[in-house]
Amino acid sequence: MIILSAVIVSFNTSHLLRESLASLKKALEAEMTETGFEIIVVDNASTDGSRDMIRRQFPEAILLENKNNLGFAKGNNLGIKKARGRYILLLNSDTVVKAGFLGHLLKELEAAAKTGAAGPRLLNRDGSLQPSAGFYPSPLKIFYWMFFIDDFPFIWQFLKPYHVTDAGFYRQRQEAGWLTAACLLVKKEALKTAGTFDESIFMYGEEVDLCRRIIKKGYRIVYQPESEVCHYKGASAAGSLSGIVEEFKSLLYLYKRSAPKFLPVVRVILRSGALLRLIVFGIIMRQKAKYKLYAQAYRLVG
Repeated sequence: MIILSAVIVSFNTSHLLRESLASLKKALEAEMTETGFEIIVVDNASTDGSRDMIRRQFPEAILLENKNNLGFAKGNNLGIKKARGRYILLLNSDTVVKAGFLGHLLKELEAAAKTGAAGPRLLNRDGSLQPSAGFYPSPLKIFYWMFFIDDFPFIWQFLKPYHVTDAGFYRQRQEAGWLTAACLLVKKEALKTAGTFDESIFMYGEEVDLCRRIIKKGYRIVYQPESEVCHYKGASAAGSLSGIVEEFKSLLYLYKRSAPKFLPVVRVILRSGALLRLIVFGIIMRQKAKYKLYAQAYRLVG
């Protein structure tokens, strides 16, 4: 009986995917019976030999081959639809899981009927903490984010920011408004109730929307630091900076779809925040790459 279905969406990350699959297979074999899990890889039209590598080195994996790059949301939804497990493990292709990571997450989901999803502590390549959680981006939380207010130490205890960056939050088990889907264990029943990823979001912000809907259906989202996964952030996309513009797009889409009366307010906050960041990163700090992206984001919001 399949208990767990691991779903990995990949696009031109062959060398990282190999390492990810090797670590995942080893971890799952140590914690589960051979028939208790399945690994599903959704390849988004890679041209770097990823498919041949999977067939050759991981023949037990279920490979779904897309003719085009369908993006993160649609790719994951294809894997979820194929999955037979009671629990769905969403995993980026640029992750390396640590031994015992799964047990801590499974315990969270099995301990409470209303825990819908759980995620681990994410680590950077050098072992440092990688922020991976936050709370629903209300207009006020977007303001705190855009104007650097939620960067102050310990502020997360009072404001519950959109993006939690303070290391203090990540030292203990916490309920969150959203967790990154770089590694997220979700109950299949929660996905049936809340729905899967919104395929209109190509990349960035998908998990914020998904977790919002899961919570709306009465489930909890839990961050569990005893589970650890290394995430080579940005390697499975075009780079971490590229997410700036896409995140702006996602926030505008989210409000247009679910709370249109607040959309004008969100536009003003994003535009003002983008202008502030143009000044900070472009004029003061002379960071040309960020300046160009925030200039693009500023035009987008306008």
